[in-house]
Amino acid sequence: MQNLKMFSLCLFPRHFSTIKKFNYIPVGLGKNNFDDNWLRDNTGENISEKNPFYGEYTFHYWLWKNHLDEIEDGTWIGFCGYRYFWKNDINFGNDRSNVLRDIPEKWKDFDAIIADQQQTYPIKLSKIFKNADPELLLNYRSYIKRKQNIKFHFQVFHGKNSLDSAIDLLNDEDREPFREYVNNNYSFHKWNMFICKSKPKIVKYYSIIFPWLKKCEKIFGFNLDGYGKRRMYGFLAERFLSYWFTKNTNYLSWPVFKLNIDQE
Repeated sequence: MQNLKMFSLCLFPRHFSTIKKFNYIPVGLGKNNFDDNWLRDNTGENISEKNPFYGEYTFHYWLWKNHLDEIEDGTWIGFCGYRYFWKNDINFGNDRSNVLRDIPEKWKDFDAIIADQQQTYPIKLSKIFKNADPELLLNYRSYIKRKQNIKFHFQVFHGKNSLDSAIDLLNDEDREPFREYVNNNYSFHKWNMFICKSKPKIVKYYSIIFPWLKKCEKIFGFNLDGYGKRRMYGFLAERFLSYWFTKNTNYLSWPVFKLNIDQE
């Protein structure tokens, strides 16, 4: 695939053949038994043991520390999951024939691609009552969808005050702009997916996100129960990615779709 190096991050070895058909690089995460055909996050300098909590970011860390320098300058470096893929064309359907394989002409004037924004509202009341801290239920924002900003959305699903506490640990340059971003926006670019052709910008992003998440470990630790809290560091990174790439790159939003490759 000329000028595109796409890493497909996967938890299950059974998806290898499908990922290879897309001409992507299969990346095995977690503790499952991946053979030598997979790129792994547990060699060289790594934080692979944190994968249950960091999600795909254990591979991002590995790439930053072990492999990024080896990629040719000007290459589009991209990431997708094993369920969520970039669309080849915004006008086509959601099936394997529309999985991105080449660089669209529309990207020529941009240096980064991030997933289309997803609204944070309306959150179903059943979700709020199921997940939210009791004090949060008394907040009128719970019932007014236009008040369900990124911060409120995070509080409902990942813990009251958790986002503010994490933001307090950010570097001076990004701390208050990121806080303003989560308070004043009602959508964000989900899935922790990006494609970027500027290695310096990728390095800059990694040099901010990983020291920050490391500091956050002092608050949240690793004794985290339930999906909404267990992957705390991945969820923090997801919101920060949305903020950072919109602020620091000439970006284009691009559609992502869910594909059940177990049925392929």
